[in-house]
Amino acid sequence: MKKLFWVGIGIGVGVLTARKLGQARDLASSDGLNRTVGRIGDSLQELAEAFRTGMNERETELRQALGLDETPGPSHH
Repeated sequence: MKKLFWVGIGIGVGVLTARKLGQARDLASSDGLNRTVGRIGDSLQELAEAFRTGMNERETELRQALGLDETPGPSHH
């Protein structure tokens, strides 16, 4: 029974290792590298867009708090 358990563990570890090696080979290929760089580029673009959006929202809040965006009312001439 113990031998069967250890054989099962060995097979499981072997399968996981084979999968990880396959993934590593895919990432090392030029197509895999291009996909990885593309994903990183997309993530950086999303991060920059989120930063810009947050920055613009905060700037609007600050301008309103300081009264810089208030439009002047009609003058009483």
